[in-house]
Amino acid sequence: MNDESSDEENPTIDVTDPSIVAQYEPYLRMLARTQLRRAFQAKVGASDMVQQAMLQAVQGFDGFRGSTEAELRGWLRQILAHHICHLDRDMHRDKRDVRREQSIEQKLAQSSMRLEGLLAGNAPTPSQNVAMGENVIRMAEAVEHLPESQREAIRLHYLEGHKLAEVAEILKKSSGAIAGLLHRGMKTLRQQLSDR
Repeated sequence: MNDESSDEENPTIDVTDPSIVAQYEPYLRMLARTQLRRAFQAKVGASDMVQQAMLQAVQGFDGFRGSTEAELRGWLRQILAHHICHLDRDMHRDKRDVRREQSIEQKLAQSSMRLEGLLAGNAPTPSQNVAMGENVIRMAEAVEHLPESQREAIRLHYLEGHKLAEVAEILKKSSGAIAGLLHRGMKTLRQQLSDR
């Protein structure tokens, strides 16, 4: 019985098919936007960074040692963090900084956990855990389709963990305007997810 519940909580994936990586493009793009420095975004877009990470993941898929969807997301985040650190090093002509790479990995994991928390609510059931991987992808796609101002407000507040006043300062808007963007964005996301 314990084996059954752990299978429900940690659904396995087909680790023989590298094409599964393509499903995670919106998820990785959303995470990349949380970590790419604004100065880099003009030179290298999040989509370019994600394409490089996905290419590496597909080419090295036989090196993936996990069996669950959560382990695959973690492995993909690690590859993305590695690419972001390389970009950072190349732009600054610095030596490799392992601490920065670990920090980016941690920040990507935190953003992913915030996204999962937003989806699951306070206490996910085993059936909600089974659907989590699919819902993470859906949520990432839905966020991508929001108007830019709503997408940025949600990214900064919910995925990066900034307070309302900090988001207002970053986006150069009033706190009231940010609250409105968050409200409309979350309403749209809930509607899109319930429609599916």
